[in-house]
Amino acid sequence: MSESFRVDLRGIVDLLSHHLYTSPQVYSRELLQNAVDAITAVQLDRPEYQGRISITSGDLTGDGSLEIRDNGIGLGERQVHELLATIGRSSKRDELGFARHEFIGQFGIGLLSCFMVSDEIRVSTRRGDEPTVLWHGRSDGSYAVELAAADRQRAEPGTTVTLRPRPGTEHLLTRAAITRLAGHYGSQLPFPVTVDGTELTGGTAPWARPEQESAATRRVRLERYCEEVFGFTPFDVIDIASAEAGLNGVAFVLPMPANPAVPAAHRVYLKQMLLAEGAERLLPDWAFFVRCVVDTTELRPTASREALYEDSLLAATRDALGDRLRGWLLRLGTGDPARLRSFLRVHHLGVKAIAVHDDEMLRLVEEFWPMETNVGPLTLAEFRARYGLLRFTPQLDEFRQLAPVAAAQGLAVLNAGYVYDSELIDRVATLDRELVVEPLRAADLTTHLERLDVADEGSLGPFLATADRVLGRLGCDVLVRSFEPSGLPALYLLDEDTAFQVDVRSTREQVDETWAAILGSFQSATDPRPRLILNHRNPLVRQVLTLGEPELTGMCLEGLYVQALLLGHHPLRPADTAVLNQSFLGLIGRAVAAGGAA
Repeated sequence: MSESFRVDLRGIVDLLSHHLYTSPQVYSRELLQNAVDAITAVQLDRPEYQGRISITSGDLTGDGSLEIRDNGIGLGERQVHELLATIGRSSKRDELGFARHEFIGQFGIGLLSCFMVSDEIRVSTRRGDEPTVLWHGRSDGSYAVELAAADRQRAEPGTTVTLRPRPGTEHLLTRAAITRLAGHYGSQLPFPVTVDGTELTGGTAPWARPEQESAATRRVRLERYCEEVFGFTPFDVIDIASAEAGLNGVAFVLPMPANPAVPAAHRVYLKQMLLAEGAERLLPDWAFFVRCVVDTTELRPTASREALYEDSLLAATRDALGDRLRGWLLRLGTGDPARLRSFLRVHHLGVKAIAVHDDEMLRLVEEFWPMETNVGPLTLAEFRARYGLLRFTPQLDEFRQLAPVAAAQGLAVLNAGYVYDSELIDRVATLDRELVVEPLRAADLTTHLERLDVADEGSLGPFLATADRVLGRLGCDVLVRSFEPSGLPALYLLDEDTAFQVDVRSTREQVDETWAAILGSFQSATDPRPRLILNHRNPLVRQVLTLGEPELTGMCLEGLYVQALLLGHHPLRPADTAVLNQSFLGLIGRAVAAGGAA
């Protein structure tokens, strides 16, 4: 047996009017929207029709109530019963067809927002030559409809909505409040909106391009607008548009870095009425360096009309606006390289995010963005032109370890440890198959260091035995090589794979058997260990190599080991800290003893 749902009308009214909208202040926007749509309905057949909206605040009515009047299409008695008393039914959809896009509202629930500031809504409306109809709705879900008496007939078609404030909301219906709210939402409407006789509309919309306005004057006007609305002076101003979405607007480029993790919020107008100040997802995620103000005729709002509805049209618009911003960057690259470099110094992260997937932007980054190298800042184009290849380290810590040593050996190295840098190098190599790309890891550097001659290596047997005993318990191997700079006594090399295996071994020793078995599956069959490379060209190291006393040799090795850790920005484990204290105090003790004996 089929049955219909039983609906608690009072609960539905409370749900929509108190929980759909984020603030009771939106009642002003919903009343304006209804008035705008009523005027738009007339203008469909009479484009020359001059609409107007007038608001009388609670300061002027005498009893604190607010009135908003329009000279739009109005409603007849049948439509009042059908539309004002049916939640979710829109007059625009029923009378003119859902596909008609000229109207802001589509859901038929906007009037309910008034119940956030009033327990009753009174509507006086007239359509064409029909008599005036009075509708009285209450927050308990009840309503009454009657034809107006002869002395209460409207002089012209249109609608008047009257709200009497509920206790605690009187301040939202005052002249100051409604002037601020109506100006906020409706200042760009194409017909006059007045509050107590004072007009709020007028002025040039930010997206407008008047023929009589020069480019310089428009730029000053837009910069002033950006300072007032967004709170910053833009680095640049970009006109954006999407014909499919009926969208025109302006993008303001931030003059300071933006957090890419925080969604950019934009100011969106729908048919010249403010929809949202914090609209997100209007632009691609990588375009976090701009703030936009736009007007659209085709994008759909959500039911609360406080955001844009996510659909295929919004996705297509997002891509189209992204193309506009990308084109601006390319034009800077060809027309004003110095300004592009200034922009990249602030917003390189967003541009690199595009370049990972976009060939044109990749070429722009390759040519203009200087990356960190061990021979000074160079662009990828400059690096490959100078050295004939791209040699890079994929980790920031590895670059810090290897940069000075590699430079001393005549090896130029790019630091690809920052966000997107490794991906960009891979993309450059993919597009240019002849380009040599050479990753340099910590383990690879030893192949570029000079080995000792046979005689010197043969004499190191006792020393290496001591080194294996002293540093072996710290999980570190020792090699002796000759390299520049000679002032660097030791180099601690730990690549990413070895670091992972060291962490696995350390963790297995601290967990129970079950977890130790699980971690064992990640452990390699070999036992890779970090390496301490001692520099045979360093005078101090050569003295340590020839010490005949194992205890003193051990303390010197421990000191060199900890110094190499610190120079390489490696964290000290508790065992390393203990070795630091032990070697430091031991060497001081030996020095004091030697001084006393002398």
